[in-house]
This record gives sequence, C-alpha cells and structure tokens, in this order.
Amino acid sequence: MADGQQTGRTLLIQIGDGETPEEFLNLCGLTTRSFNMSANEVDTTITDCVNPGNTPQKTAEPGIKNRTFSGSGKFVKSTSNTAFMEHVNDATKFNAKVIVPGLGTYTGPWFVSEFEFSGEMEGNMEFTATFVAAGVLTFVAEV
Repeated sequence: MADGQQTGRTLLIQIGDGETPEEFLNLCGLTTRSFNMSANEVDTTITDCVNPGNTPQKTAEPGIKNRTFSGSGKFVKSTSNTAFMEHVNDATKFNAKVIVPGLGTYTGPWFVSEFEFSGEMEGNMEFTATFVAAGVLTFVAEV
C-alpha cells in the first residue's frame, strides 16, 4: 500500500475480559466494519437586531458527540465470543477499545444497541452488531 494508507481490516474493536489487569481481545470474524464520529448541532442562529428584515446567517455550536462502531462478519464460537455474547444477551455494558488506524484508540464502556444473527442453509452463520459508547471514552492519538 502507498504511504499513509490503511487497510480496513485494521479497524478493530477489542472486547475487555473484565479481569484485573484487563485484557482486550479482537472481536473475531468481522469482515466489514465502520466507526462513526458525529455531533449534534445546537442552533445558535439569531436575527439581526438592527435590521430584523435581513436574512439571518445560520450558525451552530457542537452539541452531544456520538461515537459508534458497527461491524458484520462470520460468527466464530470461542471463549471470548461466549463472554461477549453474554453482554449482548443481557444488554450489559463492557469495556472495549476501538482502534482507528491513522487516528488512535477510543477506550471505555460500550454496549451493543443492535445485534442480529443471519445465515443461509449451506453457509456460515453471520452476525451484525452496533456498539454505542456507554460512558466517557478515553482517546489516545496514534503516534
């Protein structure tokens, strides 16, 4: 690959094991993944007090920021995935790291807001999951 380019397979989510010290393991089987960074717009537009007939300029400030990770792929049965599926089934928070190549790592509490299994009669079972930040995330920039 050319300098500076990253491969999509290195965009990762690692699930914490809850132990002390905590070990983070890659969520295995992902073939497609995405990380979304967004923020709500808080409208700060005001009319011109001197000339109220003038068309106002829309202005905004950043509001609530949102960080989500989503991925899909082949479901792999393993000890670490069994622990992960307990969090999905029980709708509980867990620690995870999202590693964004070329940017850095977001670590903290997450939960799975959506999860779906799928599969064809002769194919592998697949899954799709959406992870939402469940608290303040710590960001460490890539060096």
